[in-house]
Amino acid sequence: MSALNNLERDYRAAFLRYLPRQEEAAARSGYELGRSAVTNGHSLLEIARVHHEILLDVLRDTPRADLTTVATAASEFFLEVLATYDMAQRRFNEAEFA
Repeated sequence: MSALNNLERDYRAAFLRYLPRQEEAAARSGYELGRSAVTNGHSLLEIARVHHEILLDVLRDTPRADLTTVATAASEFFLEVLATYDMAQRRFNEAEFA
């Protein structure tokens, strides 16, 4: 199994755990997923594609009345995943301009 396949599997599992209750522990798994993705050299574009594909799968089975709630939760989870990338970029910029 490729690193990208592992990312997709892990992202799907973490995202599906987060959606029902949006609890802190599940959000933390999104953050940890982002850290792992940085460590494994995944690009932001790969992360965005994986997120989008999984979100589309979820939305296909989401009742119309729940679409806004799911979309909002998906955005919050995605931001948790991207937090590590943001921190890494900030550190790089600080070092570059110091």
